[in-house]
Amino acid sequence: MTAPRLPADLDFIVAHALNEDIGSGDVTAQLVDPATDGRARIVAREAAVICGQAWVNAVFRALQSPVRIEWTVAEGAQVAADQVICLLSGPARTLLTGERTALNFLQTLSGTATTVRRYVDAVAGTGTRIVDTRKTLPGLRNAQKYAVVCGGGVNHRIGLYDGILIKENHIAAAGGIRQAIQQARALGAQVPLMTEAENLEEARIALDEDVDLLLVDDFSLPDIRTAVQKVREHRACGGKTLIEYSGGATLETIRSLAETGVDRISVGSLTKHLRAVDLSMRFSDD
Repeated sequence: MTAPRLPADLDFIVAHALNEDIGSGDVTAQLVDPATDGRARIVAREAAVICGQAWVNAVFRALQSPVRIEWTVAEGAQVAADQVICLLSGPARTLLTGERTALNFLQTLSGTATTVRRYVDAVAGTGTRIVDTRKTLPGLRNAQKYAVVCGGGVNHRIGLYDGILIKENHIAAAGGIRQAIQQARALGAQVPLMTEAENLEEARIALDEDVDLLLVDDFSLPDIRTAVQKVREHRACGGKTLIEYSGGATLETIRSLAETGVDRISVGSLTKHLRAVDLSMRFSDD
């Protein structure tokens, strides 16, 4: 697969992570002679989708020491337990100092990509895309959004600035879903206009307003199918609205939800309920 575009804040995030770990200096690494070179390998301790290579590269680049990194797998590749992911060589002190920060990025982003891949595989053949949310780790949103794409998923809006998403509280404050949509459109913002609907009547109004994306929130399966049919009829008449299911989808329920015909399913747990992949760095003599 082609890796997604790297986030613009990558080097900034890496510098911050190194600063919080190293602080005034790595005192333990001083046990090693500065002239000593080392060789190491990063190994996957479990099956995973590997993501975050650019962050590892950036960690050792930021330490301004000649570390050579040879990746033995591609970004986004599926690896098996005990598989070697990359080989590193260079000053031993630098390898030791950068080890934890590099692994933290790699295991976190690989964890996100691995989870996404499971969901993508679960809906294979349905035509439904798996989409992330804004429920990300603070400071790592762009990195996790990158990992979602590495895992085969699709990014929702990045933040509050690149899409209007009308939710339950917006609808209540505006006096109704139609009023909220019309007020949003009056802003003239050149961003997608999306709205949640909590029932079929709200979905009908959203289609009448031809929003870019209709999110059916916690609908029953029969109501999802009805909404999908209405969306298809709407698009057959020239409308542009896509339909997305949101609301607690799990690996156990995702297939049945996809089989209703929705275009997308958003899953907050992709980035919120994170389980890092088990990776380790080991020094070697070979």
